Amino acid sequence: MTGESAHVRAVDAFIAAANERDAAQRATLLGQALAADVVFWGPLGRGVGRKAVEGFITEVVQGHPAGPCRMMRTSQVDAPEEWARFAWCFTDGDGQVLLTGMDVVHVRAEGDIDEIVVFAGPL
Repeated sequence: MTGESAHVRAVDAFIAAANERDAAQRATLLGQALAADVVFWGPLGRGVGRKAVEGFITEVVQGHPAGPCRMMRTSQVDAPEEWARFAWCFTDGDGQVLLTGMDVVHVRAEGDIDEIVVFAGPL
């Protein structure tokens, strides 16, 4: 597997986890995408570990008042070496865009994300 395809696989598994309503399946997807000790820099602060990311997804992404909402990747995964970035949008059930942004992730040689930095909103 090339570095770029490992980045795409990890990013897409992370996005799929953000959209997954079943907690067991979401945990499986996060296990495929994230290192156990992932550092997550989100709009609400810093968290460490898959449980921190899962909590953010449950509370903020899936618990949004406009729910059910979806996160979608809106760009290619740009992956120079072990770092990658991608654009995303967050939509409500009618497909109305609620928020856009860009995430930067660090992907280990094993292919899992060990750091996520979320940039929500326009630059």
